[in-house]
Amino acid sequence: MKAVVLAGGYATRLWPITKHRPKMFLPVGDSTVIDQIFAELEADERIDEVYVSTNERFADDFRTHLAESEFDKPRLTVEDTTEEDEKFGVVGALAQLFDRENITDDTLVIAGDNLISFGVSDFVDFFQAKDSPTLAAYDVGSRERAKSYGLVELDGDEVVDFQEKPEDPKSTLVSIACYAFTAETIPLLDEYLESGNNPDEPGWFVQWLQQRDSVYAYTFDEAWFDIGTPESYLEAVGWKLDGENEIADSATVENTTLGDNVHVMPGAEVINSSVNNSIVFPNATIQDCDIRDSIIDEKTRVENMDLSGALIGAHTQILNGE
Repeated sequence: MKAVVLAGGYATRLWPITKHRPKMFLPVGDSTVIDQIFAELEADERIDEVYVSTNERFADDFRTHLAESEFDKPRLTVEDTTEEDEKFGVVGALAQLFDRENITDDTLVIAGDNLISFGVSDFVDFFQAKDSPTLAAYDVGSRERAKSYGLVELDGDEVVDFQEKPEDPKSTLVSIACYAFTAETIPLLDEYLESGNNPDEPGWFVQWLQQRDSVYAYTFDEAWFDIGTPESYLEAVGWKLDGENEIADSATVENTTLGDNVHVMPGAEVINSSVNNSIVFPNATIQDCDIRDSIIDEKTRVENMDLSGALIGAHTQILNGE
């Protein structure tokens, strides 16, 4: 069985912290989002190859990351885009990847920016038992949130209706970016695209596929984070830290009050400050500040500031309010 990790987005909603780094490399606790996925795929012996799909802009970042990692299975496959408006859409890029890499086996497809609480191996167990296209489904608990995803209606485990981004959701159970396709399903991607269907979100393909084949849903309850905004990134880190703080050994924290879910990375300095539910990247300096619900990128210096909900890019200086 093969696996594809989707890592081709440009994460514009997280700029400036993702302008020059893939969002999949954002730290969540003691790891990164994508490394947690790689670790699970590495441990599952049924998966013999992992294709990491990214764009040309971040290709070198991924080459370096994979070369320095402990994982043996991942290999890079690069789509021919450097900007957001050049993207083929996820379905279009996926079809090109299958063709480019000559993938003809059962394949797991998972987004590299999703933090999931279930074991990938459990999902593969479910898929192999059903021997049919499978998606992962999660109850987001809000009809407003459900408008942004593919809505799933089930009869037992089988998907009996699928609506991509409905204006009036009937429920709150949505499909997340984790799919498994049988070898027989893969050629249908070309048929789908050649018929002029939407090449963007995989949900459109699943909606089309569900009308032609049995599709099943693996439902889970614990947690899922689609890391696409500063708020969702902070929520994911908060869930991972579970109220604790993670302070790097080489960081300096002096005369400072730390609340919950604070991550201070190597070389950072936090002095005479109060910090709560925030992330301080390497070699940043915070002095005489009150920081809440904020992300402070690397090599940034902030002094004498009261910040809430801030997103400050790298190599920035904000001193005395100026």
